[in-house]
Amino acid sequence: MARRIIAVAVVFLVVLAGCQGAPGADTSTTPDVTSTSPAESTTEPQSTDASSFDYADPDEDVLGWEGGFWYNESIDVDRSNGLNDTELAAVVNRSMARVERIRDIEFERSVPVEIVSREEFANDTADAYGNVSRNASLHQNVKFEATFMLAENESAIAQLQSNRAASVGGYYSPTEDRIVIVSENTSSPKMDEITLSQELFHALQDQQFDITDYNQSTQELHNARDGIIEGDGNYVDYLYGERCAESWDCLMPQQQAGGGGGSGDRHLGIAAIKLQPYSDGPVFVQQLREEGGWDAVNAVYEQPPKSTEQTIHPEKYGEDAPTDVTVADASTDAWSTPDMGNGSVDFAQFGEAGLYSMLWYPSYAESIEQGAVTNVVVPYRHFVAPAQNSGTLDLYNYSYEYTAGWDGDKLVPYVTENSAQSNETAYVWKTAWDSDTEAGEFAEGYRLLLEHHGAERVDGTANVYRIPEGENAFADAFRVVVSGDTVTIVNAPTVAQLDDVHAA
Repeated sequence: MARRIIAVAVVFLVVLAGCQGAPGADTSTTPDVTSTSPAESTTEPQSTDASSFDYADPDEDVLGWEGGFWYNESIDVDRSNGLNDTELAAVVNRSMARVERIRDIEFERSVPVEIVSREEFANDTADAYGNVSRNASLHQNVKFEATFMLAENESAIAQLQSNRAASVGGYYSPTEDRIVIVSENTSSPKMDEITLSQELFHALQDQQFDITDYNQSTQELHNARDGIIEGDGNYVDYLYGERCAESWDCLMPQQQAGGGGGSGDRHLGIAAIKLQPYSDGPVFVQQLREEGGWDAVNAVYEQPPKSTEQTIHPEKYGEDAPTDVTVADASTDAWSTPDMGNGSVDFAQFGEAGLYSMLWYPSYAESIEQGAVTNVVVPYRHFVAPAQNSGTLDLYNYSYEYTAGWDGDKLVPYVTENSAQSNETAYVWKTAWDSDTEAGEFAEGYRLLLEHHGAERVDGTANVYRIPEGENAFADAFRVVVSGDTVTIVNAPTVAQLDDVHAA
């Protein structure tokens, strides 16, 4: 990647909340977890009464003061027509002081903050995705076809661009050392202090911890590292929002007029994969803080989570390192792995979070299609159940019997010289599990996924399946081999080509 962007994502998930009728869209901002978070004890002193607080500027920079503003100081701001430069500076400096006060870490320097409209951000996003190479496009296409989220004739790059353009509420760019807040209002952008607080905290992370050097080369590694990056950020958001509700005067989210795309611009399966650290990360950080204070949280930056499994199941952090899965190349000369160049890896990893999302997504898609709750592999409500409980930070559920026990995975894409024109690709996806039993459970869930898409076992074979041609978007051949504690999935356009991609 050209730059490391730490972003606030806004995703639209359908939450049925027990109703049996047609699903309805529920708009939720993933970092803002104040509405679903429990009251908690904290060692941080409560805000001093304003009537007795000395608001004089200190002789030197101290925690809870930045740029002339104390964390509990009132400011005169009118955001009805957007913030002018003076008002924006006041909001940013006070928010920096508040983030310091909550997180007990000092900013080393201020960071420029810019407010842009959704339309402007969408245009910038389109430019960023405008020069993706052929091989990178094919790589992404194979990834999301393998998870049955995008058909082979759909562009993964276009969908990723659309998801980002429609969902990001703000981001911090370390290479540019600036924060951008995205407003839904195109005529008079307004500030949301909770969104601002998270991006300011990401800037603080960049100043205090070495997060830009983390290896986030695959989706799994990205989500794993974000378990601490976004987990800490969203937990700070919760604490920030709690104080706004109790004692601080804050610029809270407002109903916006005008602005960007609706939920139809987003792919909810892809969003679910990327959402995992925003859901499980805050719980992971909360437990660390309750057990060892902020020092315990700070220590994790030296040893960040190695897998999404370690934040889905916090007890596995530091105890259950993932297996480094290898996939031998057993293809003919007609098939090859696209060279990504620029030091990018030529394989993919989805982890427990990605595999769970793959098995859950059909229930979501069918529920929308049928207009009522429809369970396919992982029940629809299993994912959204935690969000119904106002006593938890954990918004969504990523732990299920078919994917618990994950220990590693690697997906290797294969293409031919004509793949860019024909859309015909292939892959070998090997997964490792903690036991033979758990490997068998995943294989069972995966076969249910194949059956949902119309797959039939090929006559005379024990483990080869074929989704027939026709209207099915995923018409292909699949070989599913369970060997002890591993499951290897080989995909090709036809049954005869399975051995060409990966000899049995």
